[in-house]
Amino acid sequence: MGRSILSHFLTLSHSSCSRFTPSLCCGFPMKHMKGTGLVRRSRRPIGLRGTGFRFFCSVSASKPLVQESSPSSVKKRVVSGVQPTGSIHLGNYLGAINNWISLQDTYDTLFFIVDLHAITLPYETQQLSRATRDTAAIYLACGVDTSKASVFVQSHVRAHSELMWLLSSATPISWLNKMIQFKEKSRKAGDENVAVALLTYPVLMASDILLYQSDFVPVGEDQKQHLELTRELAERVNYLYGGRKWKKLGGRGGAIFKVPEPLIPPVGARVMSLTDGLSKMSKSAPSDQSRINLLDSKDVIANKIKRCKTDSLNGMEFDNPERPECNNLLSIYQLISGKTKEEVAQECQNMNWGTFKVLLTDSLIDHLHPIQVRYEEIMSDSAYLDRVLAEGSTRAADIADATLNNVYQAMGFLRR
Repeated sequence: MGRSILSHFLTLSHSSCSRFTPSLCCGFPMKHMKGTGLVRRSRRPIGLRGTGFRFFCSVSASKPLVQESSPSSVKKRVVSGVQPTGSIHLGNYLGAINNWISLQDTYDTLFFIVDLHAITLPYETQQLSRATRDTAAIYLACGVDTSKASVFVQSHVRAHSELMWLLSSATPISWLNKMIQFKEKSRKAGDENVAVALLTYPVLMASDILLYQSDFVPVGEDQKQHLELTRELAERVNYLYGGRKWKKLGGRGGAIFKVPEPLIPPVGARVMSLTDGLSKMSKSAPSDQSRINLLDSKDVIANKIKRCKTDSLNGMEFDNPERPECNNLLSIYQLISGKTKEEVAQECQNMNWGTFKVLLTDSLIDHLHPIQVRYEEIMSDSAYLDRVLAEGSTRAADIADATLNNVYQAMGFLRR
């Protein structure tokens, strides 16, 4: 959820998820009692340990974390989103959207366009609405099924902004100052161009997740730190306002928020630039040559692959640190073709770059063509797209408002 949500992101093995379940003190993690006068803490919050990241903690596993559910069980919930800034590119698709298609069959899924996140940096106001509709259409064209998943626009559910403000009152400024993405983006933008929203948008991201009592959040390698903060914040609010305190105010008591778990795909979570195999494919990169956009024409795709950065060695191989571009392009071909890593390694091991580039180009064009055709069909039927977004926001608002009302009650507000 690029600056993805939820748009807009410490590598753990599946078995190490317990590191995110802190030890309890009287039913609450010791670390959240700092500032209450009950305990003094000398270490940093667990969620901000290690090196950083950027849209929604991440489990590195041999396969996606999937919750098996029987017909009679309640499905676990997954939320995710992408920012409507520029064209959706191959990295967004392979790292996020394509994985949603399988998730919607197993989970209760909500996928939204995180337009509120898109304004944290300077943007073109006349393009925001169009880009939002484009992104929604691409979701559907890629295979998001509205009979299984809710598709909506973030700003259409006002609870996102309301909860962000409430969560901001419980978020230590020191937590936000440690966000790697803020440091990187503010350095690039310069102090005079940095809005407060760039610092606080991790709180909005936490709101995006916690509103829906999410069980899992798909994230990429660059999105781990923000979900760590979300988990920290959920635990902190549960301690400060939940439990018996909430019950005394007429609530049900217990936890206000679920503490979401991370979920990442086994491959494709970090597709790299075509011009630099060490940099992530990004909408914000100045050169369009660095990425394949989902709506690029055949000729544009062919030209970009023809001109993409390679090395002087013959033969193709995965996982050679001296050949990052080779590894990236092979990984893209593997994901687009649906073949295993072993099959691709054997097929391409003796190819030269010219032969492989033709193979990759043809595979990309064949894979993206039906998506482009479906996108044009959806964009030509504005009533259908409006209906999908309206129905999605109505369902999302029902879930979000229930959570928001609980938070208002637990925090002691007088309600109408």
